[in-house]
Amino acid sequence: MESELSKIISGIDFENINKHPNILIAARFWDDKRYHAAKVCYKFMRMIDDYIDDRKSKEDAIGCLEAQMLTEKVNNWIECLVNTPENDPFIEELTEIITTYKIPLQLFHNFAKSMLFDINHTGFSSFDEFIEYSEGASVAPASVFVHLCCLNEKNGEYIAPDFDVIKSARPCALFSYIVHIIRDFQEDQQSNLNYFATDILEKYGLRPEDLKAIANGDPLPDSFRNVIAEYHAHARRYSEDTLQEIENMSALLEDRNLMSLKVIYGLYKMVFDRIDIEKGSFTTKEMNPSAREIKEKVFEIALKQ
Repeated sequence: MESELSKIISGIDFENINKHPNILIAARFWDDKRYHAAKVCYKFMRMIDDYIDDRKSKEDAIGCLEAQMLTEKVNNWIECLVNTPENDPFIEELTEIITTYKIPLQLFHNFAKSMLFDINHTGFSSFDEFIEYSEGASVAPASVFVHLCCLNEKNGEYIAPDFDVIKSARPCALFSYIVHIIRDFQEDQQSNLNYFATDILEKYGLRPEDLKAIANGDPLPDSFRNVIAEYHAHARRYSEDTLQEIENMSALLEDRNLMSLKVIYGLYKMVFDRIDIEKGSFTTKEMNPSAREIKEKVFEIALKQ
């Protein structure tokens, strides 16, 4: 088993995984067909997410007519999963994967709901609103991951998990998403994106517009560190719940599939452990592990399997 894991890890191109790196690194422990299915699903989700983020990163706000156009485009993308357009090989492959692996279409609809929220909002009025948004933006992709991870195969036919994959995926999805927005604070702010809820900012005397000045090098006030401390506490709670979910599934999964769950959690836990509430600067450089550090962490997790 150890030599097999070493071969898998050595074959991962850590230097050139750009989007959803932790998900794709973790999924690489599956068989090749299942791994390819994950790549296709996340490529589709990433395509929509990037399209909206690229537009929102521009200085000018999205107007009413443009919002309607963007909304129609997202709805059309999701509609393609039901009515596959002719001469679109990528969508044809995606719909075949959804059918073969019995991936619930509801997960893609949940994802689309959050993308539509992005189009029509510039932030989150409350932490609860952020958590609701996360059901599509983070829990939905994570649920696809858990679904593919926990499929059983019998006589060439895939059998969907007999438990609620959304419920099982939620703790790790929320843990990783909160860690993600702390990790990417500087990069997001410089791209005109904000994922910190207004009610938590106001609780400590901050406004959303104050964050960009901090991201651009202004001294970090204690108020911002208090915001990070509150998000850190939420992440810790979801981290504990994630460990319990992994334990719950440990008896259900083959070693390689269980490994993938431990890897995705472990890689976000590595970033979580870099959060220094009292002294950190929360820059992109400080918060992101190098490719070498990520590879070493994956080897470390594999050796404990």
